[in-house]
Amino acid sequence: MAIKLSSRQQAQLAFLQMLPPKIARIQSVIEQMSAMQADEVVVKGVGRVLDEIKSGASQLSISGVAETAGLMSSMNRRGGGVQIKVRGLRELLGSLKINYDAAVKAASTPARVDDTESPDHP
Repeated sequence: MAIKLSSRQQAQLAFLQMLPPKIARIQSVIEQMSAMQADEVVVKGVGRVLDEIKSGASQLSISGVAETAGLMSSMNRRGGGVQIKVRGLRELLGSLKINYDAAVKAASTPARVDDTESPDHP
């Protein structure tokens, strides 16, 4: 019985291990926005971080993280009231964290290859 991570899973884990500081930065900027302390440069910087996360996650087939980061990026660019943006970004940040945890679990769970559990052998 072989228990190993595939090269895809290894690449996904390497990418996912770089996300916690980025997620913390995003959360920090959202809190700054809610307190009206974030300037436009900081907010646009978070938009670029979200675009990087979306791009990297989609290249590695981590669709939940990619989709949520894309939605957050769109919400960040949207016009309108800051409080509406902050509320939407907070909700999506919760989804991003949930999708991140699920992606880490999926990428770190090795695929089991066991010859004795084939359909031909009861």
